[in-house]
Order: sequence, then structure tokens, then C-alpha cells
Amino acid sequence: MLVTVEDGRAIRIAGEREHPFTQGFLCTKVAKYLERTYNDGRLLYPQIRAGAKGQGKFQRASWDEALALIAERLQAVIDSPEGPQAILPYSYAGTMGLVQGEGMASRFFRRIGASQLARTICSAAGSEALNLVYGTRMGTDPETVSESKLILLWGTNTLTANPHLWPFIRDAKAKGATTICIDPLRTRTAAACDEHIPIRPGTDAALALGMMHILFRDDLYDRQYLDEMTIGWEELRDRVLREYAPTKVAATCRLPVETIERLAHLYGTIRPTFIRVNYGLQRHAGGGSAVRAIAILPAITGAWDDVGGGCQLSSSGTFGLNFGKLERRDIVYPTRTINMTRLGEALTQVNDPPVRAMIVYNSNPASIAPDRETVLRGLRRDDLFTVVLEQFQTDTADYADVLLPATTQLEHEDLHRAYGHLYVMYNRKSIEPLGEALPNSEIFRRIASAMHLDSPELEATDEEMMRDALDVTGEAMQGITLEALKERGWIRLNVPSPHLPYRRGAKVPTPTGKIEISSDRGPAFGVGRVPEYIPPYESEERDPQLATRYPLALISPPAHSFLNSTFVNVASLRRAAGKPTLEIHADDARKRGIEAGQRVTIFNDRGAFSAEAVITDKVRPGVVAAPSVWWGKLTDDRANANQTTSQALTDIGAGATFYDNLVEVRSAPA
Repeated sequence: MLVTVEDGRAIRIAGEREHPFTQGFLCTKVAKYLERTYNDGRLLYPQIRAGAKGQGKFQRASWDEALALIAERLQAVIDSPEGPQAILPYSYAGTMGLVQGEGMASRFFRRIGASQLARTICSAAGSEALNLVYGTRMGTDPETVSESKLILLWGTNTLTANPHLWPFIRDAKAKGATTICIDPLRTRTAAACDEHIPIRPGTDAALALGMMHILFRDDLYDRQYLDEMTIGWEELRDRVLREYAPTKVAATCRLPVETIERLAHLYGTIRPTFIRVNYGLQRHAGGGSAVRAIAILPAITGAWDDVGGGCQLSSSGTFGLNFGKLERRDIVYPTRTINMTRLGEALTQVNDPPVRAMIVYNSNPASIAPDRETVLRGLRRDDLFTVVLEQFQTDTADYADVLLPATTQLEHEDLHRAYGHLYVMYNRKSIEPLGEALPNSEIFRRIASAMHLDSPELEATDEEMMRDALDVTGEAMQGITLEALKERGWIRLNVPSPHLPYRRGAKVPTPTGKIEISSDRGPAFGVGRVPEYIPPYESEERDPQLATRYPLALISPPAHSFLNSTFVNVASLRRAAGKPTLEIHADDARKRGIEAGQRVTIFNDRGAFSAEAVITDKVRPGVVAAPSVWWGKLTDDRANANQTTSQALTDIGAGATFYDNLVEVRSAPA
């Protein structure tokens, strides 16, 4: 980003034209970042709760008053028989910066002995799946995608969620490439592709395995690549030939057999082929198996050998930053780990010990955590002391005992890696913090000081932590110094251009040095030695009675104008989003007597929310979609799609299963 500042105020924001990947434009959301930074709703001063939890009533306090209260309450928990494990951090990606993300926060929670948080809510299933197969999260160099001849956009709404990749796809299309979008919804990305394959939600693994059946059956695989670069491929071949015939897969995915046959033949006969797989498709019971199966496809055809070939979920494993030193992971203590996806359970059922204090930063769990009714019930507990670091009074902030004002990206320094490209980036402070807002790192320093924690790592400056993160010996980070980053803004990793991480002859960072198609590794790995289709938890395969009561599969991807619950309070973006809607196929609407524009209730055993019906063929029969994630407080019924989502976990990585969600829909009362 380029920020123009006059008299200490940011007046313009734009993309940096010279950046090789982002090429001068910002996404829909970040283009409005100044409106977010100077929003009338910015939290500018510390506040202490003055009403009941959830009412959102606070009184202004000084930093000294707020810090003294926090120190007193946290120390009381630490000194109690329940001990420091009764303190829980809760955070995710409100900032992706290394320092303002988990840098100082991790040091603080490790030093006091708090519970650890398994940060699983977004990418855990897919990330662990890639680790099992490839040893890290590394894939195709995105700047080579323009060389691809067949591009599969699998479970990704690229124009909304990854728009900076689209110019490379557009270049490939101009050179004659075929683009196919595999997605339950006909998104704006699907509409821009040559073909849309409307897969049934949760059946991506089955489709990938069916494609493998055809590739092996019709001799469209690269045996030499498989022999040289992989282990376990024969076992996979035997399994898919035995169990994943196209007719069976077609019935599972609700697709024509001809579509599966044609897709596999295109994939097996065109070079180079590129698959962009994204996080939506891994948010169901078999999500890890789905990513694992899809990621194996380029190994079967040898697509990793080609410039512009392969697959990408994340490039984050390419960076090799020193997270151990940044977060002081050497500070080891006996404690427990709580899965953030099961926050509702943690706050209402866990008693060994119960959670007595929670510090929330970089997240808004009262909006985004699954099984929202249970989460809110936990947040309302009178015996739970909650501190929230925030820029706005979100749904979560309404339940805080102490509310602390945090800075935006424009108001602090930071260091960023990427998960969609190969550049390390320096985040320069553009303006002074508004009001009394402080960076997360400084807030945790001050809490530590108020608690009289005499530990040098808790006094480190932001710059010292950046240097800790860059203190590495790996080849990819060679020559990347803080001084160089401050001067240039961004630096490409020290990897070849083009970067071909799994080209024939490369050493794969797995224990065997090979792509592990067959694997027994991983604590959450229990689905067999080779990939298999794991049906959604909530499906007729698993529970026919549940599917009879709740026959519609609800998916709730981010609205084009939102980034999960971030940006929802930016007025122009909320106007663009309109109001909460439910996209429903005409056949399903007709059965329920629902008309376009009518208010409907979407419900299951966990809860309900309301939206305006949009009758469309963008969803297939049996599927409904609610673009999300709305703050509950900004809706008519103070509810959102997470009233209905489940705390169930994925097969690999123990991640969230937001899209394992069976519901029914009915007309709502006026």
C-alpha cells in the first residue's frame, strides 16, 4: 500500500504499482482502509464495563486504571488453585503482522503459563494436509500462472478472495488457457471462467479421487515422476481403481459422469496445469482429506515439473522466518491447549480448570466462532473476566470487562510474510495513533509491567522482535535484512525465479525427502494410509434422519465487501453488501412457498437467523448460501449464520467445519 499523508493525516491510499504481484491495486475491502481508520466508531480510549455483559455500556478510564484492574484480576487467577491455565488467549488474523499478531502476545502468555490456543478456525485442515504430503506449505510460484494452459480454481472465489492472482490468470486466458471453476456456488469467479462445475458441498475429495481413477485407468499419469519423487503411489493407484469409479463419484458429487471423465482427461492431457485450491473447501469433516487428495494430483501427472504447473494453497511455508525466536517458543511450561474452534465448549463445559479470564485480540469470536449461541452464553458468565483489544466496539467488545484501543496498520510498524506470493514486506507507520490507541505489542508490554513481570523478552522493542524474526540461516531468507526492507519496502525470497519447489530432483522437506502420498504422520491423522473421501458430518451418509429434518446444506462464505467480520462496520462496504441475504434455488423456494425478497428464517437444532430470500440459479437445489459474516448487532435479529454452525472438527488438523451445516428454511414472521 502507498499512503499519502498531509499534516499528519492520511488522505489517500493506493496500491503500489511497482510491486510485482499486487501491481498497483487494492482489493475491494482494503481500498476503503482510510474510511476504516478514521471511522467515527474508532475506540480511542481505555474503557471499563458499566452495565451488564452484552449491553455494551462502558465508562472511560485512564490507561493506568485499566492496566491496574487487568493486572489485579489476572494475578488473582494465577494465584488461585486453578492457576494460570485458567487464563485463555483468543486471537487470529485481525492483523497478519508478525509483531502485532502473536509476537509480544505469545511471549506474555508463555511467561505467565496461560493455556495455549490451537488456532484452527481458518486453515488448519489444509495446512496439516500439505504438511503430511509435502512437509510444508509451499506451492506454485503465482507469478508463473500466466504460463498455465489449464487452470482449475477449486473452492476459491478468486475475484473476491485472491484478486491479485487474477491478472496472471487473465494473461493465461489471453494465451489460450482454459479456466474451470469447481465450486458449489456460481460466484463472480465462476461466471468469469470458461466452465463452472457446481460440485455438491463437501465432496471435493471424492472428485479428486475419481479424477485419479481415470488418470491411472487411461494411462494419463507420469510413472517416472511418481517413481522418482513420491512414496506410496502404487497403494493410492490400487485404492482409487478399486473404490472410486466415475459412476460412484458422480453419484457422490451430484455431477454427470461425463463431466468427471472430461475434467480428468483435460487434466491428464494438457500441460502445464495449475490448481488454485482455497480454504472454503476444507471446512467440512473431510476437509483435510480433500486438500490432501487435490494436492496429490500434480504429482500424478508430473505437473510440478512445468513452469506454471502444480498447485497452491499457501506459500507461507516458503518463508522460513524464525517464529521460535520471535514468539520465544523456548519458554516451555506444562499447560493445556484449547482449540479455538470449540470456544463455546471451552467457556461453558471445560472444568479442568474452567476458563476464568480471557484476553481477545485480533479476533471477534462473538461474530465468527461457530455455534454462536453457546459462545455468547459463555461470554455472559459473570465469573469470566474478559479483556478485549480492539479498534471498534464489535460484538465481542460488548462482552468485555475492559476494552482497550488498538492501532490500525497505518499507526504502527510491523513485518509481514504472505501466503499468496513470495515477498517479505515491511509495514511502515504512516500516521501517529489516533486518541490513546496503542499497538498490540505495547499493550502487552504494559500489562506485563503492571503485573511486575521482570522478564527481558517482555521489554523487547518492535524492531528487536522484527530482527528476531529475521534471524535465520535458511537459504530463502538470505540477504533479507530489516535495513533492506525499510529501504525497499518488500523483498522477494531468495528462491529461483521461477520457483519450482517439487521439480524432479528437488529434495522435498518430508522425513523421507519424497512427496508422501502414503503417510502415517500427524497426530490428527487417522483416516488411512492413503487419501479417502470423508463425507460431511452433517449429511445423509452420516445421519439420514438429520438430513431428513434439515435437508438444505448451508454455506456462508465471506461477502464480497467483507473479510469475515472485518470491514462490516465500514459504511460504504456495508451499503454495498446491502443486507443479510439467503441465496436459494427456485425449486427449493417453491417447495417452501418462499418468494423473492421475502424475509426467511434459517434454522437447525443449534439456532436460527433471518435473511432476505434471493431466488437464484447460482446455487444448486439442496444448497443455500448466506454471504457473511455480519456482526449480530448490525442485523435486525442480532443474529448471523454462526447461530447454526457446528463446533465439530475436521479429519486432519482439527479445524473448523463451518460448511458442514444442514438447515431448514421457512418464511419469517413479519
